[in-house]
Amino acid sequence: MKQEVIVRFPPSPTGYLHIGGARTAIFNWLFAQKTGGKFILRIEDTDAERSSAESIQGIIASLKWLGITWDQGPYFQSDFIHEHIAAARKLIDSGHAYKCFCPQEEIEKKRQAAVEKKITFQYDGTCRNLTPEEIAAREADGTPYSIRLKLPATEGSIVVNDIVYGTVEKKYEDLEDFIIVRTNGQPLYLLSNAVDDIRDGVTHIIRGQDGLGNTPKQILIYRALEAPIPEFAHMSLTLDPQKAKISKRTHGELVAVHFYKEHGFLPWALVNFLVRLGWSTSDSRDFFSKKELIEAFSLEGISRANSIFDIRKNDPKYFTDPKAISINAHYLRTLPLEEIEPYVREQLEQAGIWNPEFETAKRVWYLDTIDLIRSRYHLTTDFVTRGRAYFSEDYPIEPKALKKNVLKHEKLQEWFPILAERLDTVKVFTAEETEKTIRALAEELGIKVGILTNGTRAVVTGQLAGPGLFDILTVLGRDRVVRRLHKATALFE
Repeated sequence: MKQEVIVRFPPSPTGYLHIGGARTAIFNWLFAQKTGGKFILRIEDTDAERSSAESIQGIIASLKWLGITWDQGPYFQSDFIHEHIAAARKLIDSGHAYKCFCPQEEIEKKRQAAVEKKITFQYDGTCRNLTPEEIAAREADGTPYSIRLKLPATEGSIVVNDIVYGTVEKKYEDLEDFIIVRTNGQPLYLLSNAVDDIRDGVTHIIRGQDGLGNTPKQILIYRALEAPIPEFAHMSLTLDPQKAKISKRTHGELVAVHFYKEHGFLPWALVNFLVRLGWSTSDSRDFFSKKELIEAFSLEGISRANSIFDIRKNDPKYFTDPKAISINAHYLRTLPLEEIEPYVREQLEQAGIWNPEFETAKRVWYLDTIDLIRSRYHLTTDFVTRGRAYFSEDYPIEPKALKKNVLKHEKLQEWFPILAERLDTVKVFTAEETEKTIRALAEELGIKVGILTNGTRAVVTGQLAGPGLFDILTVLGRDRVVRRLHKATALFE
C-alpha cells in the first residue's frame, strides 16, 4: 500500500507572512494536492517574547486570502513542549544525548581562542563521558546544564538525498555534539521540529535551501529516536536584484503578502507569480489555472538556481516586480467576472464609492462596466484610481488630459453644451448613435472629430486614454454624460 503524503508549513508568528514563507506554503500545498496527501499548518510559537496573537491571525488570514487550505491544524508548537522535553530525556536514557554542565563563559573562551587561531570551533566533548557520580554531584550543586546530542563515534558522512539538490554529504568530523535543550529547559528548534514531524507523520519536508545545512543534524535526531526519516526537498532561495536574500528586516512590507492584497493583486495571480520563482514546466509556461497548476506541479521542477524577485522600491512606474504586475494584469483581463468582482467591490468599499445597487438593480451594468475597463488595468486599485468616474461623480481629471485635450481648445467651452444637447436628444443611446452625433457635430463645426472625442473622454472619464469612447458613453449612460458635459464648462473659468 502506497504511503500517504503528509507535508507541513511551520511559520514562526514573529511578524507578517512574507512572500518567501508564502512560496514555501504554496509548494507544500501544491504537493499535497497533487498527491492526494495532507497539508498541516503548524505555528512554531515557542519564542514567547517575539510571537504574537496578531502575527498568528495575520499569517492565517494571508494564507486564506491566497487560497491555501490545510487538512490539519493550525497546531501550536508551544502545546507540545512536554513532548519535546520527553524526547530529550528519552535520548539521554538511550545514550544518544547527555547533560552538558560547561559554563557558557568557558565555551565562549574556547570559541574565541579558536577564532584567534583561525580554526573552526567545535565543542570538545568535555561532558560527553561524565560518570553517573560526576553528573549526580553537579546536579546536587545546582549547576545548570544544557542537553547535547551525542554524535556517533564513527568516521564517514551523513548523506542527504535531496529531491532538488541530489546527494549532499556532511562528514561526521565536521559536526559537534550540538545542543538540543538550553540551560533554561527550552528545547531548541532542531529537536522540537523533528519531534513534531515524527508525531504528525510528516513524509516530505519541503523548505528553503537555507535549511539544507541543518538537515544532517535533524537526520541524526530521527535516527536517535528510531523514527522514519522523511524525504527532503529544498527550494532555491528568492533574492533581490542585488542578490541579497529577501527578508522582512531588509525589504519591509514590500515582501509582505498583505501588501500585495492592499495594492490590488488578485490572490491567484500572486500564487502564480510566486510559483514561477524557481519552478517551471518543460514548456516554461507562465499562466495556470488552479487545476492546471496542481496537475503540472512536481518537486523535480524546482530549480537549483536562486530566483530574482525584481523589487523596485523607488521606481516611479513599478512598485514591485514588473513580472508580478504583468501576471496580475493577465488574470484581471481573463478571469471570469464573478471571480474578479469581489475584489473590485472591496476597493470601491474602501474608497467609499460602493453602491449597494451594484448588487441588485445595477448588477448587470456593474459587471458590464468592469468588463469594459479591465482590459487596460493592471491592479484592482486601478478601478478606483483610474476608473473612479465610472462609479462616482467625484473624480479628478488627469492634468495631462485636461491641458492637452480640454484647455488647449477654448472653444470647447461653447461646444460641450451643444454636444450635450445633441446627445440628450438621441433616440437610442448606443455606441453607433453617439458616434454619429459627435461626428456630425464636428463636421458642422468644421473641426477635427478628435477635438470633440478627446475632450469628451477627458471630462466624462478624467482619463487621457481608455476603452473606445462610444462604448464608454453607452456604459455611463445618457444622463451622466450630458450632465458632465454641461459641468465641464466650469473648467475654463
